[in-house]
Amino acid sequence: MGISIRMATVHDLPAMQQTNLWCLPENYQMKYYFYHMLTWPQLLWVAEDPKCKIVGYVLAKLEETDGGSGKSGGPDPIHGHITSLAVLRTHRRRGIATALMRQSQREMGGVMSAEYVSLHVRKSNKAAFHLYNETLKYSINDVEKGYYADGEDAYDMRLTFRDGKEVYTGADGALRMEGKLYDSAVMTSKKSGNLLCSTAASHIS
Repeated sequence: MGISIRMATVHDLPAMQQTNLWCLPENYQMKYYFYHMLTWPQLLWVAEDPKCKIVGYVLAKLEETDGGSGKSGGPDPIHGHITSLAVLRTHRRRGIATALMRQSQREMGGVMSAEYVSLHVRKSNKAAFHLYNETLKYSINDVEKGYYADGEDAYDMRLTFRDGKEVYTGADGALRMEGKLYDSAVMTSKKSGNLLCSTAASHIS
């Protein structure tokens, strides 16, 4: 059996926090995980091994309009934001991070009508940048100086949605929607419990 990707439940939060502590220098109090779970439960996903151990997670949220940070000083559109993504070192290079991200992104764009999803990544984190830029097709929106607590700069990266699907510029310069050529002329502005390992989940061999 392989790895299962499923929507997180409240019972998964301690394991998600522990995975975060093992993998990342940016850590959060448990109340922050609860806040995400209570507000945007469909954006939190976990990777689970055959023994029901959590080996990865994505923690994400939806940003509402704030009235003045968008283009030309107008309201910023509703958009998703990836708060945290982590996979145990023993389970990396298996497509788990990509699967987690895409599940959360589908909920943002397809169900919650977000216009784009954003995230921050350390400029020195070449592996993460490759995942976001090359595999998931995020582009650099800006560089935020001294974003992290240790003073390191962050890339502010974004992926645009159209009709609930991911839109990006391919290597050939053409606009594409989830890998297919996209015609800009027609552009329009598994839940499961954790008692016995999930049954409603996608799988990675």
